[in-house]
Amino acid sequence: MQTPAFEAWPQIGESLAHYVRRRRETLCLSQRELALKAAIHPQSVGKIERGQTTRLNLRTKKTLALALEIPAEHLEAAERGRPLPAGGIVQFCPQCWEPGSEADVLWLDPRAHYCYMCGTPLCDRCPNCQESVASLKFRFCPYCGTGYKAPV
Repeated sequence: MQTPAFEAWPQIGESLAHYVRRRRETLCLSQRELALKAAIHPQSVGKIERGQTTRLNLRTKKTLALALEIPAEHLEAAERGRPLPAGGIVQFCPQCWEPGSEADVLWLDPRAHYCYMCGTPLCDRCPNCQESVASLKFRFCPYCGTGYKAPV
């Protein structure tokens, strides 16, 4: 049985330690099973869940996210103590956004429809295949390879 998407999200004010423990328990995994699934040392899982590790390196973040069946952005949000954007929507200005950087906080407001700096309509989908943008960590759509940034 798959968990509804919103239950897999980190809660406001939830620490990385509590979030990882909650997801592990939801999936009915022991620390050792999670460590094997994520290809990390079992002591590392224990340190994360005890709050001794508050930042994850990129490789650990990716493998742990796969093992916990969540996007890596959820772990990043828990690390920073920030909530995910409302509805999981990632929108950005195709003119002002710099590829590889995070979306401006004002663009993530669900009421925002236009860029506050240049007035360009905000995008939340690939301009080519219309798939939702899941992350701005990369500059290209994972489905069709089209760049998110508007040509200058």
